[in-house]
Amino acid sequence: MDVTRIPLGNTVFEGENNAYLVDGAVTTLVDVGIAMPDVRDDLLDGLAAADIAPPDLDQILLTHWHPDHSGLAGELQERSGAAVRAHEADVPLIAGDEDATADLRALRTRRFEEWGVPDEKRAELQAVQSGFDSVAGSPSDVESLADGDRIPAGDGEFEVYHLPGHAAGHVAFAFETTSVRDDASAHGDASKPRGDESADEPRLEAFVGDVILPEYTPNVGGADLRLDRPLAQYLDSLDRLIGLDLDYAWPGHRDPIAAPSERARVIRAHHVERTRRVVDALREHGPADAWTVSAHLFGELEDIHILHGPGEAFAHLDHLEHAGVVDREGSVYRLVDRDPDVSALFSNTKY
Repeated sequence: MDVTRIPLGNTVFEGENNAYLVDGAVTTLVDVGIAMPDVRDDLLDGLAAADIAPPDLDQILLTHWHPDHSGLAGELQERSGAAVRAHEADVPLIAGDEDATADLRALRTRRFEEWGVPDEKRAELQAVQSGFDSVAGSPSDVESLADGDRIPAGDGEFEVYHLPGHAAGHVAFAFETTSVRDDASAHGDASKPRGDESADEPRLEAFVGDVILPEYTPNVGGADLRLDRPLAQYLDSLDRLIGLDLDYAWPGHRDPIAAPSERARVIRAHHVERTRRVVDALREHGPADAWTVSAHLFGELEDIHILHGPGEAFAHLDHLEHAGVVDREGSVYRLVDRDPDVSALFSNTKY
């Protein structure tokens, strides 16, 4: 299956997004970027370079609801008539459902109270996010996907894998291909097969959105407030991805990943170490709320990190609370086990 990676500029959120074009009987676009003029130009230029105009698109598949992945979906749907599809958990937000949006705002207010975020930092974040209102783009008419669904795409099909953690409805789209990617191209144009080689057996690849990324770890806890046990869910998703044993991964940001299972293991190890740092912070500084713990982990927080920082701290504190290492009274977490075996808290994996 031929994949064309379309790099998209993005000065908001994580930056350096990707959209992916799979041409064929069912011309498919995976993710679309944020609704900003320069990003729109990048996407349309990338499609034109592949000799594709918006009306040629049959479907738009979204890995999750975040605007840097879904923002241009509504506009493209209007121009193309393409079906837009996403996991059922994220459909209301992509579709612009007013109740879902209001519920998310109310949840953020409640979480900020629980995390102990200072009033001035809430106001700072509100000012930042008010500038984001337009980047989510126009709502789409979205069709629901579920784990295990098979979708015709290009000249083949994708299988949907629900991998929550970074977002409640996050999915990967896996497919078999006989193209052999050049591992060196994981730092360049990975859309071209290597020389004249061909694989003896089909290879398994996937569009993985933000489940794993090549240069940093996706935020867990703040990126989508709707998840219960966000770190536990994310660890399960990493383990499932490792179990897939992908030959290649196409992430939502930056370059392709030539060894996806290894990258997932590195990210998993990162969360073990971060949990150790949370325990160390409580041991050294005493009981604290999530905002205070995030200050020990990350220092002064600004911009979108006012949300992501305490969210990340909360995800790890929540994991420790369910393991009986800490207990919580109101918004304050207290260390119960001062010398826990942190690695053991992450050992319930087959991989």
